[in-house]
Formats: sequence, structure tokens, C-alpha cells
Amino acid sequence: MAGETQGKQPAAPKVKAKGGKNKDTQDPVKNFERWKKKYDRKKSRIKRDKRPKKPEWQIEREHINKLVKKYEEINPKEAVKFSDFPLSKKTVKGLLEAQYRLPTEIQRQTIGLALQGRDVLGAAKTGSGKTLAFLIPVLECLFRQQWTAEDGLGALIISPTRELAYQTFEVLRKVGKNHEFSAGLIIGGKDLKHESERIHRTNIIVCTPGRLLQHMDETTAFHASSLQILVLDEADRILDMGFADTLNAIVENLPQTRQTLLFSATQTKSVKDLARLSLRDPQYVWVHEKAKFSTPATLEQNYVVCELHQKVNMLFSFLKSHLSKKIIVFFACCKEVQYLFRVFCRLRPGIPVLALHGKQQQMKRMEVYNDFIRKRSAVLFATDIAARGLDFPAVNWVLQFDCPEDANTYIHRVGRTARYKEDGEALLVLLPSEEPGMIQQLQERKVPINQIQVNPEKLINVQQKLQAFLAQETEQKERAQRCFVSYLRSIYLMKNKDVFDVFALQLSEYALSLGLAVAPRVRFLNKAKKDREGDLAGLSTHPNSREEDESSTEEELESFRAQLRGQSPTGDRGVPSARGGVSQHTVPGPAGGPRGQGEEDSADTEQGETAEASELMFSADADEEDDLRDLDLLTVKRKDVFALEADTQEEDLSKKPPKKKTEKETKFKEAKKVLKRNFRINTKKTFTEDGEVVQQWPPAQKTAVPHDDEDDETLGINVDKARQRLLEEDKLDKEEYRRKVKEKHKEKRLKEKAAKREASKRQKEGPEEEVVACLESGESEEEEFDPGTLPDPDRSRDSELEQDSASEPEQSRTPARKRPQKRKCSSSSSEAGGGEARLGWKKPKSRGDLGVLKPLDTGLTLGEDEQLVLHLLSSRS
Repeated sequence: MAGETQGKQPAAPKVKAKGGKNKDTQDPVKNFERWKKKYDRKKSRIKRDKRPKKPEWQIEREHINKLVKKYEEINPKEAVKFSDFPLSKKTVKGLLEAQYRLPTEIQRQTIGLALQGRDVLGAAKTGSGKTLAFLIPVLECLFRQQWTAEDGLGALIISPTRELAYQTFEVLRKVGKNHEFSAGLIIGGKDLKHESERIHRTNIIVCTPGRLLQHMDETTAFHASSLQILVLDEADRILDMGFADTLNAIVENLPQTRQTLLFSATQTKSVKDLARLSLRDPQYVWVHEKAKFSTPATLEQNYVVCELHQKVNMLFSFLKSHLSKKIIVFFACCKEVQYLFRVFCRLRPGIPVLALHGKQQQMKRMEVYNDFIRKRSAVLFATDIAARGLDFPAVNWVLQFDCPEDANTYIHRVGRTARYKEDGEALLVLLPSEEPGMIQQLQERKVPINQIQVNPEKLINVQQKLQAFLAQETEQKERAQRCFVSYLRSIYLMKNKDVFDVFALQLSEYALSLGLAVAPRVRFLNKAKKDREGDLAGLSTHPNSREEDESSTEEELESFRAQLRGQSPTGDRGVPSARGGVSQHTVPGPAGGPRGQGEEDSADTEQGETAEASELMFSADADEEDDLRDLDLLTVKRKDVFALEADTQEEDLSKKPPKKKTEKETKFKEAKKVLKRNFRINTKKTFTEDGEVVQQWPPAQKTAVPHDDEDDETLGINVDKARQRLLEEDKLDKEEYRRKVKEKHKEKRLKEKAAKREASKRQKEGPEEEVVACLESGESEEEEFDPGTLPDPDRSRDSELEQDSASEPEQSRTPARKRPQKRKCSSSSSEAGGGEARLGWKKPKSRGDLGVLKPLDTGLTLGEDEQLVLHLLSSRS
């Protein structure tokens, strides 16, 4: 037990000789100091927690101030990741979630300048990430201002096409989803009322120029007075003549104190264009200015020279040999896309065929855009609306079926492939007449392109199939004709005549290649050819009069342009009309510029369809209304609100001689003039064989009072005699009216007497079995009532009539049928009965047939029958 108790006692602590660690823990002084430090830390933490916390907005403001201080320290060369820039946490988080981690060269060099609030002109190759280069500064600008929905519009992003605006809006949704800003897509083809209800609470607007200007004009609650930043995507396209008037009108509604960002693959350096935007010390950033080539290095570019009538065969053969590729084919005009798309769908090349052009509805365009993005192998027939900014993933080939307008258009077209370090191939199809001029332009713009040859053995001829399709369907034939005319018009309207020569084209062969048996008649081309031949003949015969002809043609053009602008050839505007200074003048329609004017999708009107509209207007004919409808002139009314034309109006009025005051002509004066001229009213008379007048027009009123014929000799009317004659005729008219009323009343009385006589006659001719039951007014209540005389309600009246008609002779049926259902007792019968109401009942044939009594024809309605029965039953009781 002792051993056990010893084992339970605690063992003495062991003290180590070396280290002294256990020895220090036993020191009470050091233990206290350690406890004291721990206690102080805990006490300070409690005090710190008890302090009032700062509101979130103040913490956010302090964070913003720290970011703003770091803006001046941004070094583009040291920024390897987006997190290296002084960006907000929400923006960085959105970039990481959208899989954007490393900035591109254009983003590194422009984000820092944009964050500092400077105006930037950014230029880089296609597919280099220009969209993020302006979206990140937009989000950070509004984040610094702590923008809310109540503040209205803060950022405006303008794109030339609807598809590019839609793509920019989708990227904005991904990157800025952690922010609390409201964003909207304002493009044509959508519900205007739906946009108007929400646009005044939108912070970031991605739009096209035309729809934005429409909201500025029509939506009362929308204004841009508090705009902070303006972005022009594809700025060179928006600043060209197609959007000139629209952009000028938009800029007038924007505040001067704003930040402006311009981005494009082919940036403009025109001082005139930049002056319109009121830029303040803009920073020009061209990333690839010193690059060897202006197109991506991973893009392989070739061109082929092909005759016009072989282009369709070449295109079909190309598609048949690239069935597993993703291809974009660019055309010059919409009608060419419409026709060839339907034809190639019938030819079935073995690859999905899609079409994207400006004549489609907006929902159809978005559907085609998304469908082509999802497909791995497909071919897209498109116009230049798909040439700028659109990011189609994994495009292998860009085939330019028609020659582009210039080198810039070529660069934007081939930029749909080989985007951001990816590979791609481009093929340009040129006509023999287009090759020298176009290749020279591409070499000047540092575009490396090589020529290749087409193997004629691999060409597939589809001309016979196209002819068979057009023979079966008349609609396809009409589309082919419109395609033919539209292509020629696009070539004719091109500015660069060194490249595009419409007179060098083989029209009959081209028509056969489209499946047409005969080339359609092109009126404007025929007239242009005649004018050209006449000019050449005039120059050859009169070489000294060349300068005079040029001056005369210039004067004619100036006068015509002045008429379009509502001005005189000398430059003065037209004289305002008499109604408040309102004058009327005509302005060019959507075809006024090289690609359309004022429409948000001027790229939809395709190159070559919209330049030099005034020249074509002279050759427009009724047969070409569909082809030349874009060249019509719009007529608008202009009001001189600020009295700017008052001086010109006064001068013109002073030159004109003063007009005499015209007195107001009354009907009396007009009648007097007619009488002086001895006008006679047209009359028409019809005579019988005997020579009597049957009809006279206008019908003359017959007068009962004779009047003298002396009045007809004078050219006036004797008012006193006419008044006396009218009074006499009025008396005769009243007497005639009384006589007619008396005759009418007399006729009515005769009809009533005849009706009474007929009714009494029917009563006398009635059957003897009919018994009249008299209903007293209450004096003879003690008389007994026989219930057998009441009609049986279970039996129908039709059966009763059938039995009566069978029992009665043939002579007595007719008056019974003509007898009315409801009969009224005459006054004589009521007097004879002592004021009693007499109702006709039929007497039953035998006393034993009470159970099968025939219904009684009382001549009353059902309600009156019920009242009669109730009254009889109450009188009996």
C-alpha cells in the first residue's frame, strides 16, 4: 500500500542543466512580464474595437484618393498584369472573371494616359484589344466620381455599326458586372419607346450615331449635360463624310469639359476632324507606327487576278475545297449578297452558308451574328457592316470577292482573321483593270501581299445550274437582275477611277455568269457612255475649248448643288415665304456622302452605293425606282427662328414694286360681274314627237302667281315686286298644305272604319260553339265558376288547332286562321254587357272530356291569362 501511495504522488520537476528553458518558466518575474504584455495587447485591441467605424462611402473615398495619387506614377513598361495598374478592386475582379489577365501593347500605353484624364487618339492593328483600352478608363472614371443612376449619363460610346455596338456592350457587361453602374445598348431596329423610358437613368450608353441623335431630338428627359467621357470606336469611320452632319449635331449637345477617347486601326490625323471634337492637347498613341507591316504578322495575304465572268465559278470551287474552314466572303453591295446567298443555298456547296447585310431586320442580323460565332465551319456572305471591329473567333479565311474601296477598307476586312497572335489567311480577287491601282495602294500602306494563280482544271462551272434556277423561279431572275445593276452602280460610283472603270467590264459575259440569258438594260450607264463619247468627240474637234467646257460644267454643278442646298448660284439663300419666314429647300438624302448620311448604320448602305448621288439623279428613270431609291431627295421645311434672313427678305421686298391693295370681293360683286358678262345657265329640254316639252333642266319652280315678263328684259331683280310675289305664293302654299293634311286625316279615318267593319263582320261569321265569358267588375262575386272551362296547360296549342281544323268544315278554317291572337272588345259590346270585359272561350264538346280539354284561345298574352285565372279563383273562394 505504501508503494501504491508513493506511485500516486506527483513527480518533482526536472531541472535541465543546459538551456535553462524550464528554469525561466518557473521565474515568477518573467511570467508576470509576459502576462503583462499579453494583457496590454488585448486591452488595446478592445479599445480599438470600441472606436466608431467609418462609413463605407468614406472608406471608398479614401481608397479612391490613394488610387488617384498613384496615377502619376504609372509606368507602361512595368505593367505586366492588369493588377499592376491602380485600378479598383471591382474592375480587376471583373477582368479576371472574364479571363483577361495580361494587357496588350495598346492597353499598356493608353490606360495610364486615360486614367490621368487626357484625351487619347489610339491606333493599333486589328485584333490588338482596343475595346478594353477604352472600357477600363470608362469604368474607372465613373468609379472615381462615385456615379449613381440619379446622376444620369456619364459615359458615351459611339460605334459605326449595330453589330460592333452589340459586341462592345457584351464585353462591358462581362468586365463591369461587379460595378453598380447602369448600361444600355441604343441601336436602330429596337423599340424606341422602350429605350426612351429608361435612357434618362442610364450611366453608360453604347450606341450608333443615328439612334443617339434621334433620342436627343425626341426624348425630352434625355440630356448629356453631365457627360464625363466620350469614346469614338472606329473613329476614322465616324469622322468621315457619311456621319459628318450627324456627329456635328451630337457634339453640339455635349459639354465642352469632357474627356474624349478615339480608337481605330486606321486612325485619322486630320486637324479639321479633330477640331470638331474640341480635343484638349490630345495624346497620339500609335503602337505599330514603326512596324514593318500594317497588318498582323501572322496573317498570310494573297491576291488572284480573275475575269469578271469567272468569279462565281471561282467562289464555288473555293468553298468546295475548304469545307472544314470558317470563311468570311465580302461583297460590294447588299443585293449581290442577297442573290448569291440564295443561289449558293440551292447549289449546296457542302458547308453552311449564312448572309449578313444591311437590308436585314435587326433581330435577323443578331441571329446570324451569333450563329456564325457558334459554328466551327461555315461561310458568311457579308457586306462592309462586318468589316470593322467585329471579333469572330477562329476565322480561317477572309475572301474579298469584290475589290475594296481603298487600302483602309482592305485592312479592316482582313482584320477579321489572325486576331491576337492567331493565324489566318486572306485572299483578294481582282479584275485585270483593278490590279495595278489597288496593288500600288496596298504597297504604299505597307501591306505584304503576293500573287497566286488559279488552277483552271479545278474550277467548277455552275453557269448552267444558275440558268436552270432562274428559269424555274421568276423571283430569282429579278434578284439576279438587281444584283447585276447594283454591282455596276457600285463600281460606277467609286471615287478612285484609276482602279474602278465600269466601261472596261464585259457586261454580257458577267450577265451569263449570273445565270441571265441577256444582260439587263442599265440606263444610267448608257447615258454616261454617251456623255463620255460626246466629251471625247468635243475634245478632239475643239481642243482649245476644253477649259471653257470644264468651266461651264463646273458652273452647272455649282448651280445644281446650290439648288439642293436651297440657295441661289451666287450663294444667297432663298427668300423666305410670307408665312413667318418659312422657306422650303431640298437637301441630299442618305446617299449624300460616300457611304450614306445621318443613318446610324451608314455602313449598311455599302461602299459604292452612296457617292456622287447628284450625277446619277439625272439618269434616274421610272424603271429604276427600286435601284435608285437611295438617291432620292428629301424635302424639308426650314424656319427662320432667329430672323437671320430678315435682311435678305427686306432687300428683296424693297426691289419689288409695291403691290396695290386688293379689296375683298364679295358675292354681290361676283354676281354683278356675271350679270355684266350676260352668262346664261345651261338648260336641257326634251320634246315629244308632237313637239311638247317633257323635261327641263334645271327644273324651274312653278309659280301660282303670274308675273309680268317685263322683268326679264332688265338685267336685275325688282326686289319689291319679288317680295310681293313671294308673299302671295306663300299664302297659296299654306292653303295647299292644309288641304293635303285634311286629305291625310280623312284617309286615316276611312281606314279605321273599314277595319272596324271587318272586325264586326268576322265576329258575326264566327262559330256558334264559341261562348263569351263575361268578367264582371266585382259586383257578382257570388256566382259559381266552372273550372272545366279553363284551358289545359299540359296540351300544346298546335294539337288543338289540328283538332279544330279536322272537325270544322273547310269554309270555317280560313277565318279561324286569320283571327288575331289578341282581340279587343268593341265599345258596343262592352256597353251591352254592363261594363264587363268579354273574353272568347271555347266550350268543351262533352262534360266527360274535362281531363283532355283543349287550350282556350283567349286572345291575351300569357301574363294577362295568369292574372285572369288568379282573379277568377279568388272570386270563387
